[in-house]
Formats: sequence, structure tokens, C-alpha cells
Amino acid sequence: MNRINLKLQESKKLLSIYFTAGFPTLTDTVSIIEQLEKSGVDMIEIGLPFSDPLADGPTIQASSTSALNNGMTTSVLFDQLKDIRKTVSIPLIIMGYFNPMMQYGIENFCKKCAEIGIDGLIIPDLPVKEYNDNYKAIFEKYGLINVFLITPQTSDERIKFIDEISNGFIYMVSSASVTGSKNSFGNVQNEYFKRIAAMNLKAPQIIGFGISNSETFQQATKFAKGAIIGSAFVNHLSKNGAAKIDNFVSAILKD
Repeated sequence: MNRINLKLQESKKLLSIYFTAGFPTLTDTVSIIEQLEKSGVDMIEIGLPFSDPLADGPTIQASSTSALNNGMTTSVLFDQLKDIRKTVSIPLIIMGYFNPMMQYGIENFCKKCAEIGIDGLIIPDLPVKEYNDNYKAIFEKYGLINVFLITPQTSDERIKFIDEISNGFIYMVSSASVTGSKNSFGNVQNEYFKRIAAMNLKAPQIIGFGISNSETFQQATKFAKGAIIGSAFVNHLSKNGAAKIDNFVSAILKD
């Protein structure tokens, strides 16, 4: 069974952390992943930097630019991760835009992910229908889960279609804007969380965008299986480098 599915079966609420590969320095990738696992994180999203990231707020965009300037590419990332399964056992997901994957070759990309032990992909700019019609068979051939995003603006009909073809979790974007940290969620977000929870979807939901601290993690996981923290962690890395990761995670997971 895919590691993501095994993780989703656990009874606890899940914390997933996003960081940009090649940031703050080109060679930090493996060390950050290993430290995140040791500090109790359940899943990791490894951002493949891209020059034109549509969904990313200023923090993640800046880390992407920095990583590209440091020399991060798809091939470099795959090379860095080639032995990652010797030291890390939690689910690893690559989050990236479709263009770099297409340039690498979709089948080659999926094959490489399977070889090194990547469990799934999040591709914000790959339309659901296009995935279903053209790429689903390739992903399944290599045992990869494709994670779809929904927003407060996504129609019920589309959410049901996404749920139907999902074989992992649904990434529930907390607002229709770009990524970034917030200190708390307002009524609009809470109503949206409740609306989705009431749909009783088969795929568990994990909430991302705007989660930055213990309070927002607790709020999000009232209604969902887990939450994803990105910008707040990338901010932590830009201030501290690849150090004190344990402090960051323990502040989120404190009761």
C-alpha cells in the first residue's frame, strides 16, 4: 500500500510540512527532510521550484527564485533524493508545476519518482479532467497518488468528481488567494470547512494555505484529517537556515 494511504489510516491528526527544494542552500534538501521526520512531522511536501508559480504567495515565490538561483533543477532534486529511503520512511510528495514535469517527460518523471520512493504529486496547474483523460494511467502504473486541490469556489459537482477519482487525500485550500501565513481563520473559512465536512467525501481532506501556528493547526484539523504548513516554515528556514527545525515543529504540535 502507498505510504500516503497507510498514513491516512492512522487515528491521529496529520501535520504535513512544505519546503522548497534547494532553499535556503542547494544542499539542504536531505537534511531538512530527515530533521522534519525526526521532529514528528507526518508527511512532507517537497516543492520543485518554478519561475512562474501561480498559487504561491511572496514567501514561497522568493524561496523558489532563490532555489533556482542556487542551481536547483528536476535532475538535481532527483539526484539528491536517490538514497532518501535509506533514512526516511514517512510519505514524501513532490509539489510542482506541470511545465518542468513535461520538460522532463511525464512518464520519465513518474518512473523516477517511483524509483526513489516518492509517494505522490501535487500539480496545481494540471486540470483534473486532463489528468483523468491523459495521465491517470501513467501515475497508477508507477504507484503515484495525484493530490487534487479544491478551494471555497470549487463547485459541489466538481468536488464530487475529484473525490471519485482521488486515491489519496484532497488538498483543501483554505482560501481562493495565494499561499501565506495567517494567525487565525475567520467565519468564512470555518463555514467552508464545515460545508466540505458535511459532504462526507470518501477521500480525507488536508487543509493548506494560511496555517502557521498551533492555533490555526488546531482550527483546521477540527474539520479535516490534517493540515499543511508552508510559508511559515519557509520563513523559519530563511531566518534560521536548516537549523532549529525541531523547535518549529514542536511549537505547532504542542497540545
